Amino acid sequence: MKQTILVTGGTGFIGSHTTVELQNAGYRVVIVDNLSNSQASVVDGIEKITGIRPDFENVDCCDKEALNGVFAKYPDIEGIIHFAASKAVGESVEKPLLYYRNNFVSLINLLELMPQYGVKGIIFSSSCTVYGQPDPENLPVTEKAPIKPAESPYGNTKQVNEEIIRDYINSGAAIKAILLRYFNPIGSHPTSIIGEMPNGVPMNLIPYVTQTAMGIREQLRIFGNDYNTPDGTCIRDYIYVVDLAKAHVKAMARVLDTDSDKLEVFNVGTGKGVSTKELVDAFEKATGVKVNWSYAPRRAGDIEKVWADPKKANDVLGWHAETSLEDTLASAWNWQKKLREEGIQ
Repeated sequence: MKQTILVTGGTGFIGSHTTVELQNAGYRVVIVDNLSNSQASVVDGIEKITGIRPDFENVDCCDKEALNGVFAKYPDIEGIIHFAASKAVGESVEKPLLYYRNNFVSLINLLELMPQYGVKGIIFSSSCTVYGQPDPENLPVTEKAPIKPAESPYGNTKQVNEEIIRDYINSGAAIKAILLRYFNPIGSHPTSIIGEMPNGVPMNLIPYVTQTAMGIREQLRIFGNDYNTPDGTCIRDYIYVVDLAKAHVKAMARVLDTDSDKLEVFNVGTGKGVSTKELVDAFEKATGVKVNWSYAPRRAGDIEKVWADPKKANDVLGWHAETSLEDTLASAWNWQKKLREEGIQ
């Protein structure tokens, strides 16, 4: 078996899929999650898919004493993938202090504990939000695009956390880091055993689309139809969550097993921009299910258009987004149908 990896937020949407791919690649995984936006039953799903049950600790990363206990219990942890964070743009505008406390303290605690326990590297779950609204000449976005003023407190936490990691490494800390700036993860595992299942009203687009298609939500609202885009709706780069998970496996191997730079940055996206309206149309085409939707006013903190240039990740990590948008959306719908069959949603 390969090294032991700590996955914070490992029962969440991206964390659970990444845990599956890590285990499939031979790593041992320890999950830390406070279940604030996920369920403990996800661990059962991971075991069902991989045949291996990851270790699980119900711990809040903002609780340094409890987090210290995790490292003491699993002294062979060599790498960390840090997903645990509050992550909804709209909510961050309404509750900025919640976001600053959760997202800064959790990372600082991990960084402080890493040298104490000989942890070699950390993969930080960053975001294309650090680019703000890129200037036209910087689309598609490369890693060299300017970091723009954040459009939301959520985006600001990603920018500042990147700076915290950079400053810590520059101070001489004996760790390595990769910042993965990913775009918009969607879809669910092809087995439909795990998927995106937020607590309460979904903050992300695709769960709201699938729940509306299922009749759980009355209507999907598309925020803004007067943006400077071909159809007036926002443009994003939607990436299949399993493809994204595999990028973390590549990044972890690079941090732990190669003589790479102490700090590297990679965009993780498909390289293709898709508007909100196009995404809803593609969902209807992929599933044959109509979605009740209407336009609504613009939402605070939303960026008009952004999509990735993933060439660096393609060339350096040897990673590519492989799954079509149609297959990705079909996987999300299959997951929603599975939840209905099980009487969950």
